[in-house]
Amino acid sequence: MNLSEIKPKEIMPGYHGKLVHGERMSWVFWDVEQNAEVPEHQHDHEQIMHVVEGTFEFSLNGEKGTYTAGDIVVIPSNVPHSGKALTPCKLMDIFSPVREEYR
Repeated sequence: MNLSEIKPKEIMPGYHGKLVHGERMSWVFWDVEQNAEVPEHQHDHEQIMHVVEGTFEFSLNGEKGTYTAGDIVVIPSNVPHSGKALTPCKLMDIFSPVREEYR
């Protein structure tokens, strides 16, 4: 498999993801449009977010921060979080278990 051969899916407005699924995890490579937002939500999945490019505003359990290239955020299971791309962004997310709704 090569990332260039994976067709992106627009999972939510402005969030275009290339999705890779294993048996117990999902890995998502996001191209995010400037000003695209993820409303506050929570899920059973553990998540790790990595900002590859751009500036991303992210709130975790009510604490807001601004993240740039190289930053990593660990998001525990069932903790409320939200985000907004302040610039066009490239992000990577890893989820465990698999995000079945992203298949």
